[in-house]
Amino acid sequence: IITGYKQLIDRAHARGIRIVGATLTPFAETFKGLPTEGYYTAEKEKIRVAVNQWIRTGGGFDGVIDFDKVMEDPAKPRYLRDDYDCGDNLHPNDAGYKAMADAVDLEI
Repeated sequence: IITGYKQLIDRAHARGIRIVGATLTPFAETFKGLPTEGYYTAEKEKIRVAVNQWIRTGGGFDGVIDFDKVMEDPAKPRYLRDDYDCGDNLHPNDAGYKAMADAVDLEI
């Protein structure tokens, strides 16, 4: 993922285009109780955390939107906030999308 982001950043910058990155949102227990329940794994969580750290601390983006911090449950950071979850532990509901929109700094 990071290698792909670096390529996108380099290509955009080579053409004088600014590029804004966004952190990956929590997704623990995604699709719990459904046939696709195994989508979330501890290994994927490690990757998500590493990618988010890279995005936040010098990944080369011209700006960063931290959707992870907006969407995470403060008591359980690997999970979406209940009030922002559409019910599958992956996709936001209307309130979640509103919170994400509100997190975008239009000046970046």
